[in-house]
Amino acid sequence: MNSENEKQKTTKEKKSFGKVISDAFHELGQTFIAFAKAPTALWGINVPYILEGLVYFGILTILGTYGSENVGLLDTESGLVYSFVTGGITLAMLLFGGFADKIGVRNSLRLAFLIFLGGRTLIALSGSLGLTGGLWSPMFFTMISGLLFIVVAYGLYQPAAYAGVRRYTTPKTAAMGYAAIYGLMNLGAFLSGFISSLTRQSFEDVFPPNGLTAVFWIYVGITFIALMCTIFLLSRKNDEAAVKKVKEETDKINEESGKEKEKEEEVKPKEKVKILSTLIFLIISIVLFLFSGLGFENSINQIFNVDLFGLNLTIDLFLVLGGLGILITFIDYVRQRSYHPFRDKRFTFFVFILIPVQTLFAHNWLTIPYYLKRAFAGSVVSDYFEVFSNVNPVLIFILAPIVAGLTARANVYKMMIYGTFVMALPTFLLVIGPNMYLFLLYILLMTIGEAMWQPRFLQWIAEVAPKNMTGLYMGVGQFPWFLTKVITGFYSGWFLMKYCPLDADPSTMNTEFMWLIYGCIAVITPIALILAKNWMVKGFKTKHEG
Repeated sequence: MNSENEKQKTTKEKKSFGKVISDAFHELGQTFIAFAKAPTALWGINVPYILEGLVYFGILTILGTYGSENVGLLDTESGLVYSFVTGGITLAMLLFGGFADKIGVRNSLRLAFLIFLGGRTLIALSGSLGLTGGLWSPMFFTMISGLLFIVVAYGLYQPAAYAGVRRYTTPKTAAMGYAAIYGLMNLGAFLSGFISSLTRQSFEDVFPPNGLTAVFWIYVGITFIALMCTIFLLSRKNDEAAVKKVKEETDKINEESGKEKEKEEEVKPKEKVKILSTLIFLIISIVLFLFSGLGFENSINQIFNVDLFGLNLTIDLFLVLGGLGILITFIDYVRQRSYHPFRDKRFTFFVFILIPVQTLFAHNWLTIPYYLKRAFAGSVVSDYFEVFSNVNPVLIFILAPIVAGLTARANVYKMMIYGTFVMALPTFLLVIGPNMYLFLLYILLMTIGEAMWQPRFLQWIAEVAPKNMTGLYMGVGQFPWFLTKVITGFYSGWFLMKYCPLDADPSTMNTEFMWLIYGCIAVITPIALILAKNWMVKGFKTKHEG
């Protein structure tokens, strides 16, 4: 047996570089063909995913501008709204991921789109009813209520969509399935830039001051179309046919490779879980937030100003205490669940160490739209900032499936190291200063890095999850993403006001220092992955069996 392995190894080593590339593209082509023949039910996830990507990223791109120019919020307040939305979405995945497993893929997706529809209608109404603006105004409450609906809907939608990909793909098409769903959402995001720009400029007089309300109504209509696609393409008949087809193809693949048929045992925790202490900690945390600067004015809260490395930081006492309360709530929640994924130290490290590099994702909507509109004022980049803000998504749509096909057999951990390095380092190009070509080069290189690791990471989480716990694992695996978006939202508005302020002359801005700080944060991830490699590899999880 050893001699046979050595022979195979020698044969592999004799392959020329050209042969390796040729084989990789041949395998990529075969994977594309297999994926193109995927069941109709899978397209019942993919097609609405394009539309949802269009609406979701479209709203994120203009939400900050809408908050500043329409609702009358400060940049820091708009940043907190972003934190509420994007962070809340990931927290909702953590809370409702298991519920999506219980009611099934079809029901979860249909329910999610109904809630999306209600939420986006409220956002559009906030700019259509002539309501007064400002923080805690009727206009603000209408908008934030709609955003809350969206947050809840995503708690069902995202875990269910990825569970659906797992349900409707075979071992041969799985990598392409996860890459495709990731890429398709980004295709929708790219298209949103054109829809938003054209609609905004066409309806500026109808919906003053900037036509953004008209864009929100367009997104309401697109959400309705996505709901209809989900209902008709993801019917019970198509679902049953897809499950049957996938089972037959998987059995055939396993038979050809000599693998034993995987056991399909349902994982059901048998322990009784006490939730009283967790609820108490959560209630205390909410009360602390209400007494902070994010809540209601009061004489109890204390605000401190601290100078750190030349930066003037404002510390809100009750906001900090509320954050600590949430952390204690989370620890208590995990402590009482022996089956919870975060009980695994390596799994926990792996998903949390991605926070620094993931801040670059958050800056795609927290910083880049403002940066392009303000630092490039008077240029085509500023006039069409929505389009330039969404160059990354269209590149992901093109690159993600190709990179996934070429690296399908590559070691996941190594791909995480390489991918996060390639994603983080280009940030330092922006330290040179505002330049359209450097910005586009940054987006290209960053996107290649993203395509190298992000889809593989999502696939890894879905595959290590025990059967019937995919939604839970997807939600839990996204929890650090929740922290990323919340934390980044708290400081991004301050950096914009200091280094890229509204209505300032671009020559007086200091965006170079802002991007230097962001680049230094991002490279923490690949460096930490390298330092922890030996420890991680010893007990690194692979695809769940049984």
